[in-house]
Amino acid sequence: MLVRMMEPLTKSSKQIVNGGMIPSMVRDAFRLAEEERPGAVHLELPEDVAAEKIKDWHLFPVHEMRRPDADKKSIKTAVEMIKNAKNPLVLIGAGANRKKLFRPMQDFINKTCIPFFNTQMGKGVVSCKNPLFLGTAALSDGDVLHRAVKMADLIINIGHDVVEKPPFFMHKGGTQVIHINFNSAQVDEVYFPQLEIIGDIQTTVDRLAQALDSMLPNCSLELLNFKADIKKVIHEKDNDDAYPMLPQRIVADVRRALNEDAIIALDNGMYKIWFARHYHTYMPNTVLLDNALATMGAGLPSAMACALLYPQRQVMAICGDGGFMMNSQEMETAVRLKLNLVVLIVTDSAYGMIRWKQEGNGFEDFGLTYNNPDFVKYAHSYGAQGHKVQSADEFKSLIESCFSQGGVHIIDTPIDYHENEKLFPDQLKEI
Repeated sequence: MLVRMMEPLTKSSKQIVNGGMIPSMVRDAFRLAEEERPGAVHLELPEDVAAEKIKDWHLFPVHEMRRPDADKKSIKTAVEMIKNAKNPLVLIGAGANRKKLFRPMQDFINKTCIPFFNTQMGKGVVSCKNPLFLGTAALSDGDVLHRAVKMADLIINIGHDVVEKPPFFMHKGGTQVIHINFNSAQVDEVYFPQLEIIGDIQTTVDRLAQALDSMLPNCSLELLNFKADIKKVIHEKDNDDAYPMLPQRIVADVRRALNEDAIIALDNGMYKIWFARHYHTYMPNTVLLDNALATMGAGLPSAMACALLYPQRQVMAICGDGGFMMNSQEMETAVRLKLNLVVLIVTDSAYGMIRWKQEGNGFEDFGLTYNNPDFVKYAHSYGAQGHKVQSADEFKSLIESCFSQGGVHIIDTPIDYHENEKLFPDQLKEI
């Protein structure tokens, strides 16, 4: 029963029925876990099997394995398509957010001088400080960023992952797409690339960069002209003093308060879109979010794991009040483990994203509001520190103070979500 229960959640789920099988099954489990896409593997070890005494067994050593490279014809075709494009654009997806890809991706962008944007889960692969960076596709269409996407005549899509919200929609006869990934494209009505380069992404990107090293750097200046417009829309309210705080000010102050290598773990709600869209990343895997099933309650445990792995780095969980209360009892675990962790709760006493979608579909506002506990007292009840933001001006300094003190802190930050209706989709329609 346990094996079947874990099957939908893991890449593989098996039961060990004989003690002599343990070495081979563990070795194979790690093989599966590390292959693309990396993911969890479950092995069930019954108590009676664990108690067995094994006389004849041996280990299966790990050997270095090289992933297959893309074929030369695909690389040559891609080079020709890129050189013939007037406005090529690079998209960095979740599959590119792998440890071995950071240097090759930066080299590719810098050598080719092609503007780039990223998906929510592709944030940080190349620093947003790069002058060729346009922004993050937090929506599938209609955002200010998509003006540049529509202008592009070729999108080089590196690390596309169907678990993510589509960063753009393809249309028949529209922009051409090159799919670069470990696996072939899963074709559907909004994604049907004209060329697929399948193989080790690192090698593919390196070979393309070498072939395109002499490319003229002014091929996509027209796309870069959109950067000022994108920046204006994204940052126009970064310093707004409204209270409850606007999402833009919350995102801006969190970024200003944290180090470049700080890690934020986002739960799921409207604030996730604001952070995905507005929060700048300078290093890989510094923004953790779920852009697939978007399960509420993911932010706090993700941040706790990061605090355990990187005790010297700033780690912040960013949750809505609804998501936080899904598993807020884990505050006891965080305190018991003596973690250095700040939990930012953006409170609106509602399931904000569902409420926004409900309104957007013309439904009555019904059944999505509730009352919260006093989060300051709630933090104290677990032995953590609790704080409530009383004005926008104190927010940034409060974050800095929490990290300087160390330990576990909750910051209750009331948020004004009226910007949702103004920007999503009203302002976007005007743009």
